[in-house]
Amino acid sequence: MVFESSVALEEAFSPPADSVLWRKDFLMGAATAAYQIEGAVAEDGRIPSIWDTFSATPGKTLAGDTGAVACDHYHRWQDDVELLANLNVGAYRLSISWPRVMTQDGQPNAKGIAFYRNLLTALRAKGLKTFVTLYHWDLPQHLEDQGGWVNRDTVYRFAEYADMISKELAGLVDAWATLNEPWCSAMHGYGTGHHAPGKQDVAFATQAMHHLLLGHGLAVRHLRANDPAAQVGIVANVGRGTSTDSGAAGQRAAWLFELQHNNWILDPLLKKSYPTALWELWPGAEPSVQQGDMDIIGAPLDFLGINYYFRTNVVSDGKHGYLEVDLEGVERTQMGWEVYPDGLRHLLVGFHRDYPNLPPIYITENGMATDDEVVDDDVNDRQRISFLNRHLAAVDQAVKAGVDVRGYFIWSLMDNFEWAFGYERRFGIIHVDYATQKRTLKRSAKLVTQFLAERSAKS
Repeated sequence: MVFESSVALEEAFSPPADSVLWRKDFLMGAATAAYQIEGAVAEDGRIPSIWDTFSATPGKTLAGDTGAVACDHYHRWQDDVELLANLNVGAYRLSISWPRVMTQDGQPNAKGIAFYRNLLTALRAKGLKTFVTLYHWDLPQHLEDQGGWVNRDTVYRFAEYADMISKELAGLVDAWATLNEPWCSAMHGYGTGHHAPGKQDVAFATQAMHHLLLGHGLAVRHLRANDPAAQVGIVANVGRGTSTDSGAAGQRAAWLFELQHNNWILDPLLKKSYPTALWELWPGAEPSVQQGDMDIIGAPLDFLGINYYFRTNVVSDGKHGYLEVDLEGVERTQMGWEVYPDGLRHLLVGFHRDYPNLPPIYITENGMATDDEVVDDDVNDRQRISFLNRHLAAVDQAVKAGVDVRGYFIWSLMDNFEWAFGYERRFGIIHVDYATQKRTLKRSAKLVTQFLAERSAKS
């Protein structure tokens, strides 16, 4: 179902006068991830990652697409910085490719580090704040060969990486995020097999999650020690679960969905414990936890990054779990995800209520995929414009309800390699012709630019 906005495109980014979006201190930015845009997977000492291996395996990605070239950002980064700066956004969220900056024997790779140093320096020169994620899913393959995130030793290798790169880039980063979406890394990587490394065992997933979070906690120590002026946080993807069954079984199913999708990550971070009901949902899959682990995981955060995309409708499976059941007649994106802005408001208000120590929040990813085409040098992505407008309104409502949300990053700056879905699904506000690497601003990008210019002029 394609949504046609009833609001004229020229008016789609005109929030009410009392909206938080008009505040100059409310940060607006755009986001990307290394493997999705950089390409150059075998240049300047970069070593293989699990996504190189996974995407090169027949049947794992749509059309057999890989990130070998992607948006060729590794070679075109200067032009991309100019594009970004011309959008009038205040910040850019990017990730570091662990395989690009560290050799297999754990030594710094000078050429890879220089790439990020030059990029961050250029962003700073343009007045952009830099939000840098250490791990956006591209684990070095040699570590996966030794067990990956199921192996506790990977925790210590990640801590060494965090120590090294934060020393190298200290002073160039405004905010460090240790991990992006540990739920996806653990569940899709080790539970369902939809993502690299493609394992399918829920016990692997729960152990991988514990090690990811433990790695986060150890990395926080290094980041604070090596770059004390920077903020330190983590990025979690969250999901709204509801049920068409208003009875007790249906409501418990919705509660269980949110428990495994949200509380599985947020409880250890903010309460230093896992929800006990998880082990009813996944009997026999409780991870091995050593003494002191939960205190490390629960290190205080300067911010929490929230990634939100859609709602999931569930019903009870008649046992201890739930089944996902699609709703009919709802608006969906090219990914098949339901467009449900109120889910973002609901979750933010709920987190504010349930976690007294909730740190300030940045919406670090929000956006949608559409089947965009360039016609006469124009991309009329009106569904995305409406999507962004409504989700920003949901953020504004959460702020008015007392939630400390300090910024919003559009996913994504440009069309890119969408993991297992390859290049078919386009999330960018900038269109990329993958054959020519030509970048074309979509109407959403033009309206964001226009709005931010107007906001700047009013302040």
